[in-house]
Amino acid sequence: MALCAIGLGWAFEGTKDLAVCAFELAPLTLVLIVFAVRRRQFRFSDLAYVLLAWFFFIQCLGGRYEFANVPFPQTAMEALGLVRNPVDRIGHFFQGFVPAILLREWLIRRRAMPRGGTVFWLVTAACLAFSASYELLEMSVVKIWYPDVGPEWLGTQGDPWDAQMDMTMALCGALIAQLGLGKLHDKSIARAEQAMRQGASVTKAG
Repeated sequence: MALCAIGLGWAFEGTKDLAVCAFELAPLTLVLIVFAVRRRQFRFSDLAYVLLAWFFFIQCLGGRYEFANVPFPQTAMEALGLVRNPVDRIGHFFQGFVPAILLREWLIRRRAMPRGGTVFWLVTAACLAFSASYELLEMSVVKIWYPDVGPEWLGTQGDPWDAQMDMTMALCGALIAQLGLGKLHDKSIARAEQAMRQGASVTKAG
């Protein structure tokens, strides 16, 4: 939380557009506050907290510079054959990657759903829906408050398929997170549950 607070201050201190910065950071800041307040009632695994903080730092970059303008080495873009700044795509990848882990854990621990196909596809669908909702929210904000500078505000970088590609990246992130981190996440969940049981035992003993 301390590192995230520093990142938040860094983003707002250096941004050229406070509205964009607030739009990028307000939702995730609220999530962090809720997680902190409810930590005694439900403590997520260490892996979930680390990934959430990492996602927040990425959003801090987008808030400070705007995703389309985040500094990215030109030599790296040339080596990868990229014609547009890839940081926005990276951000949307983690928009699926991190919520997938958080939702997977919540369903397994709070809803007692067994690990397997149902959880996998439910998490995947929810992450894709979340990404689509974010794109709709962006569209609404631009049409209401920035109707004359839509493409610039949205950071599409001239790509007419930007929204669809963003959702695709979030979908890929959700799939890769579950397939690649499933076993590691299960171990982190086990440690978190053990810590909560120990904490409950100490409280009763006290």
